[in-house]
Amino acid sequence: MIANIARFERAFVKFDAANAADPNQDVFEGVAYPKELLYAKRMTTMLKHFEPDASETLQLAARCQHICRWQISRNSYPMDRIGYKCWRMELYKFHSEITGEIMREVGYDEEMIANVQALLRKERLKTNPESQSLEDVVGLVFLQYYLVDFVNKYSYFEEEKLFNILRKTWKKMSEKGHITALKFNFTPELRVVLNKVLAVA
Repeated sequence: MIANIARFERAFVKFDAANAADPNQDVFEGVAYPKELLYAKRMTTMLKHFEPDASETLQLAARCQHICRWQISRNSYPMDRIGYKCWRMELYKFHSEITGEIMREVGYDEEMIANVQALLRKERLKTNPESQSLEDVVGLVFLQYYLVDFVNKYSYFEEEKLFNILRKTWKKMSEKGHITALKFNFTPELRVVLNKVLAVA
């Protein structure tokens, strides 16, 4: 239940305004969108499907999951495993700080802000049901909307790297997330890829 609808909607407007500044574009159904704005809306849509009774905290976190992500590029860190982890940790901090600023602007108290920030920082993934739900939605959005491009990105010689990344994504998701994902209308080609992943996962 949303405690204050007007405040909640103002937060969404400001989240979306921030993401609308993304210079990167994604095309969906023939229309170009700022990449992170489209991603944010997909997160909200998926959350409504996956967790119709999601709390206000979880809805806010889903909407700003990647807020202003383009401002910290992957190339600013070494292109290895350690560099990737450092980049991700910096992003978690960055997203939570921007989100906190916006939430304060629209009138949220520090307790609610801290709860949303904890979700964005991926805290207590396996013990906090809302952290797990957010992780499931992240995985589901990736599988439904971005898997095709992700698979096409890797050549035949990078197939094992592709499978390792997909296995890690699958491992982060709950059984409920798995069941939901397997109901998606994947192409036969993507089904082959997923079946190979699941055979090991």
